[in-house]
Amino acid sequence: MFTGIISDIGVIEATENRGDLRARIGCNYDTNFIDLGASIACDGICLTVIDKGAGWFDVDISAETVAKTNIMQNNQPWPIGKKINLERALKLGDELGGHIVSGHVDGVAKVISMQDEGDSTRYVFDAPPDLAKFIAQKGSVALNGTSLTVNDVNGTEFGVNIIPHTKAHTTWGDVQIGDRINLEIDTLARYVARLHEMTP
Repeated sequence: MFTGIISDIGVIEATENRGDLRARIGCNYDTNFIDLGASIACDGICLTVIDKGAGWFDVDISAETVAKTNIMQNNQPWPIGKKINLERALKLGDELGGHIVSGHVDGVAKVISMQDEGDSTRYVFDAPPDLAKFIAQKGSVALNGTSLTVNDVNGTEFGVNIIPHTKAHTTWGDVQIGDRINLEIDTLARYVARLHEMTP
């Protein structure tokens, strides 16, 4: 489990198709303290560390994960040099600063507008219709692994404001209109909707 509070920005150093996609991710973590088999959220995708060295770790990414996320762009996987948001899994006693995030991406939202509002930036996204029903004003979403509060919802479109600190310590400062963003809906919203469906 994760919180959606980004703790590092990783860089894609290599990718290789081995049936599954293998990626090497450069990081600032002290990998001496990362166990093989540990989970790290990479742009919101929970991935398992299968190898590591000084300043890098490797992950294998299944075809299902590739299909559900924004890893593929123009039929190519993450390009070399791409920056991604990283978060290590929660440990007992860690502060829950964002919201409960599983690292299981539900789908991909598209950035349709960006506008500065004071020091912050308002980003508006278009979500897949089957996921938009789970997004509520003042609710939480994880976007590229970042825990964010929804400011407004209009059909399949929703907006969030991102403050300068978040832009400076994540990849949000590099995001452009048209970018595809990994979306994980709030776990609570998912279960409330399921209970509502089962209520006669």
